[in-house]
Amino acid sequence: MTQDLTLDEIRALLAPALARNAAFDGWRKESVAMAAADRQVDADVAQLAFADGPVDMIDAWFASIDAAMIDALPPEMLATLSIRKKIIALVEARLTLLAPDREALRRAIAILSFPTNTARAARLGWRAADVMWRAAGDSATDLAHYTKRMTLAGVYAATLLVFLDDESEGHADTRAFLARRIEGVMRFEKFKAQVKGVGGGETLSLARFVGRLRYPAI
Repeated sequence: MTQDLTLDEIRALLAPALARNAAFDGWRKESVAMAAADRQVDADVAQLAFADGPVDMIDAWFASIDAAMIDALPPEMLATLSIRKKIIALVEARLTLLAPDREALRRAIAILSFPTNTARAARLGWRAADVMWRAAGDSATDLAHYTKRMTLAGVYAATLLVFLDDESEGHADTRAFLARRIEGVMRFEKFKAQVKGVGGGETLSLARFVGRLRYPAI
């Protein structure tokens, strides 16, 4: 029974319906009311669940995308893939889930781009990247934990901007853009690993590194 649900459970229940309505009516109280009616949730309780307004609604929707992505790509499906393919598969799964509500996504990004919402937008981007890296099996706890998530959050944000206006079949242009960005990141990570290995793991001397480029060891 919906009257026994917590506010967090109500947010999760209403989030997908919110996005459907937000495509036409925006991320407003009217969309909450319609989603509540659709899911047979008390209207006043539904409004209370989203008391912080539009960004609260968008947060709940993005959280529902996180959960649906995990359901679509359980660990056993990702286990045999390389890290690169895991990340691409996870981002593409998100795009598939977002595709039916692309106009709602457009409106959501417009709201998150307001200066007053910058910090919240950054947290949501970080959360999406963190969920994807954890699903990919990342267990790093050092600086790499943060740099991986910052990098993926940037790639994901750029991919969403391409996705919003992509009219190619199956969003092929967006998928190609994503593949190029991931390839660029992987090349950079490979270069960093090579640089880190110079000197047997000791702190890198720039002069020594450049010297090795000019005069390779025989």
